[in-house]
Amino acid sequence: MVWKVRRVVTGHDKNGKSIILMDGHAPNVMEMASMPGLALTDLWETTGAPASNEGGADAAARPVRLEPPKGGALFRIVEFPPDSAWRNRGADAREAFDSIQAGHAPDHSSADPMMHKTNTVDYIVVLKGEIYAIVDKGETLLRPGDVFVQRGTNHSWSVRGTEPCIIAVVLVSSNPVGKAHKAPPATKSSAKKAPKRGEKAKSRR
Repeated sequence: MVWKVRRVVTGHDKNGKSIILMDGHAPNVMEMASMPGLALTDLWETTGAPASNEGGADAAARPVRLEPPKGGALFRIVEFPPDSAWRNRGADAREAFDSIQAGHAPDHSSADPMMHKTNTVDYIVVLKGEIYAIVDKGETLLRPGDVFVQRGTNHSWSVRGTEPCIIAVVLVSSNPVGKAHKAPPATKSSAKKAPKRGEKAKSRR
């Protein structure tokens, strides 16, 4: 059974006073049909920075997808089942990625069907259970209370015990690695040469 998350969200009344806007089980939950036990519970999403705190609409009330919108951020809970529940049992990882609009994310050259990459910085906290974080050249075991910062790298997950692992994660949109934002080239009007030392600037007649 998918872990139910109580979500409490604040807001403002018509007079600008702070209120509890929402309090209940987070409704936007998706369990992968092709990988039973792997579930995403989306809690909140922002679409830009600085984020807007206006209005009272549920920002997570939209189809579940892997990545946040460009320039935005996404807060979610992920529940991973033990490997024994899906690995070597005919689970279709590609179908799972497709179902969350992430058919571009898997590394099809990897023997690990869960190996994937996103254009995000992910701030991850393990809430319950244990999980191995796997990268191209190594892995590490994460336990409750551990924090993992994933910076646009190829990565995968593995639960080798008998109990599910539950993590909280904030995904922040980022530029692809190697494609950092560059300032536009200077125009001719903005690239006038400064006079050399000891010379006076020519004045127009």
